[in-house]
Amino acid sequence: MRAVQYRTIGGEPEVVELPTPEPGPGQIRLRVTAAGLCHSDSFIMGLPAEQFGYDLPLTLGHEGAGIVDALGEGVSGVAVGDSVAVYGPWGCGLCSACARGAENYCTRAAALGIQPPGLGAPGALAEYLIVDDARHLVPLGDLDPVATVSLTDAGLTPYHAIVSSLGALRAGSTAVVIGAGGLGHVGIQILRAITGATVVALDVNEEKLALASEVGAHHALRSDSSAVGEIRALTGGVGAQAVFDFVGAPPTVEIARKAVAMDGVVQIVGIGGGLLPTGFFSTPFGASVRVPYWGTRPELMEVLDLARAGAVHVEVERYPLDEAPEAYRKLHEGTIRGRAVVVPGE
Repeated sequence: MRAVQYRTIGGEPEVVELPTPEPGPGQIRLRVTAAGLCHSDSFIMGLPAEQFGYDLPLTLGHEGAGIVDALGEGVSGVAVGDSVAVYGPWGCGLCSACARGAENYCTRAAALGIQPPGLGAPGALAEYLIVDDARHLVPLGDLDPVATVSLTDAGLTPYHAIVSSLGALRAGSTAVVIGAGGLGHVGIQILRAITGATVVALDVNEEKLALASEVGAHHALRSDSSAVGEIRALTGGVGAQAVFDFVGAPPTVEIARKAVAMDGVVQIVGIGGGLLPTGFFSTPFGASVRVPYWGTRPELMEVLDLARAGAVHVEVERYPLDEAPEAYRKLHEGTIRGRAVVVPGE
């Protein structure tokens, strides 16, 4: 089978030929129908050797969907031919976090060497993918896998951050979305679908600001030195009850700190390396700062239900498997509108 791998530190992703994997006991093999590309992949491929924590070569792709192609011994609950999405943050399945479906916060995964597909385990940027357990599959039904696959991260991650902030997002509140790219443009739609907040989107890219307005942002502002003043003006000087930073770089984290209201919440979702000190004389009184990671399996089901209802969608740029390296280059350059999705069958 063909797959896209990161093979050498500092190198470019490559399309390679690999043996088609066979599912072992309890495992499921998918014929991949769609795989999303993410800035996390670019972040990993940009790490120096001393910070790189995965074995190479690494088959990329932590957003995956496919058709169940083969079942290992003892598998139940899914059947050959099912169209499914992959729940990516795999855990042990036994700890208290996993018991409530929050495998993204599994307390034992690291110690047991359990890693998500594309982030340690072989990922979805391949013609076939092995999934370790049926509980990590969510039925897609009649949803288009190409249009839907990115919701497994670009939908689930903002949904998890927003749901955990609902206490701050009452009627009349303001929510700021920093970064209107892959995750941010979905986050805007989720905010419009499940809250009564006024949504203010920030970005440095005019095309992404236009996209933010298209998908429902009430205001779309340049993410520059004037942004905090404009947010304060829009809120009568109060600030935003919730700020979702999908960039996480030092300048955007600083905007979040200055824009959040008293008793508000900052969610730093992006992995841009920014750090936010909290405490007296730093963040407003009562404000909390949170670093969410991915989302729960029940939340993924809810995100897919929002897609079925037509409340959220992902702007998709479609690529065949052989063009995945070029798609990664465009992602790194910031020229992808929405999310890049690789379709191995094309």
